[in-house]
Parts: sequence; structure tokens; C-alpha cells
Amino acid sequence: MNLSPQDTLKRAAAIRALDFVLDGMKLGLGTGSTAEAFLEVLAPRVKGGLNITAVATSERTAEKARILGIPLTSLDQLAPLDLTIDGADEADRNLNLIKGAGGALLREKLVASSSTQMVVIADGSKLVRRLGKFPLPVEVVEFGHGTTARRIMSVSAALGYPGLAATLRMKDGAPFRTDGGNVIYDCAFKAIKNAVKLGKALSDIPGVVDHGLFVGLATALVIARKKGVEVIERKHTIRK
Repeated sequence: MNLSPQDTLKRAAAIRALDFVLDGMKLGLGTGSTAEAFLEVLAPRVKGGLNITAVATSERTAEKARILGIPLTSLDQLAPLDLTIDGADEADRNLNLIKGAGGALLREKLVASSSTQMVVIADGSKLVRRLGKFPLPVEVVEFGHGTTARRIMSVSAALGYPGLAATLRMKDGAPFRTDGGNVIYDCAFKAIKNAVKLGKALSDIPGVVDHGLFVGLATALVIARKKGVEVIERKHTIRK
């Protein structure tokens, strides 16, 4: 297997995350390239006898899990979950996250919120001092989505983010659709001052389904760099 340097780091983080998986667990499976790296290292364990049942956070993840032989069921049937393993687009050392580049932020948040633990895996480039350089995805209903986008910009300006660029995500010349049939605006906040305050303000806007700020959900962050893998937990840091 010829992996790029970044893919090698993603795989290293995924392998370390396996240490959190115990026999008999009910798992949430994230979406995105790093989460897929976890599926690839989990599958041989399942084939070898590891007893787990999982919920996928997207149709893409579900398809890959089925191909790899990872048993799936619905969130309604399995919740509450023991553990969710997922990636992130940005993370800070307080375990606040930006997620949603893969378009699955709503299902990812539903699954993470149904889990006792959420372990986030990423390469070192995703660890930042302050969230916001990566545009924050905001999922909105299609009806009146332009009006909703203007409300997002207005509310953000009142919170101290003037001139916010909210860009409708496109795919193949048409608005990108989530698995739930909604559209996404990618919002360039640049530096988020207060993730809790911003998240609540966005959630209160009519038409907003959810946003990619994950605050208070992650219990551990597994960061892979060339020098090794670092595990950051809520109160302390473990180095391997």
C-alpha cells in the first residue's frame, strides 16, 4: 500500500484509536478520509472476532462499512452508543471542533451526542490554537436558503464578525445536497472568539438545521505527527 505522508499520519491516528475500542461496544462511525482510515484498520479486527455493532454517519460511510464487513444498524436501534470515532477539519486543545467538510455534520452531531465517548482522529495539521481559519459549514433548509444566509451574516456581524463571507457549497454545477436533502453555506469566520456563543446564535436562526461547531462532545483527540501520536484528553495529555 503506497500512502501519501498525510495518509500515513491518518492511518497512524486510526490505529491508535483502536485502543479505545472494546469487545461488545456500540460504535458510531464518522465520515471523511480520516474516518475511512479508521474503518480500514477496524475491519480486520472485526474479521478476527471483535464483536461490535455500529452506526454510520453518512451513506458513504455506510457503503464502505458494508464492503468491509462491519456490522451496521440504525441509531434508533443502537443508541445510546459507547463510542464514536470521527475526524475533524479543525480542533483545538480544549477539544472544540469544526466539522462538516464531508457534508455529514448533522448526522455526525446526532451520533456524537448519542455517545458516551467521542474520540477524534486527525493529522497534526488539524490542531490549531483558535478555530475559524477553516470555513465553518452551516447546514440550512433549501427553502429560502438565500434569506437564511443573509440572516447568518447579520447575526454574525452583531457578534463581532463583520463582512462574513457565507458561500453556498456547490457540486457539479449545482448546490451540494446533504444526505438529509439540505444545503450548506461555508462561513469564513477566520478566528472564532467564543465557539459556544456563536454556536447558540447560529442554532437560533430560522432555517438553520445545524452547524459544524462541535463543543463539549469530544472526550479525546488523537493527533498523529511524524514524531509520534499524541492523545489529548479533557484533563491531561498522554504521549505514546
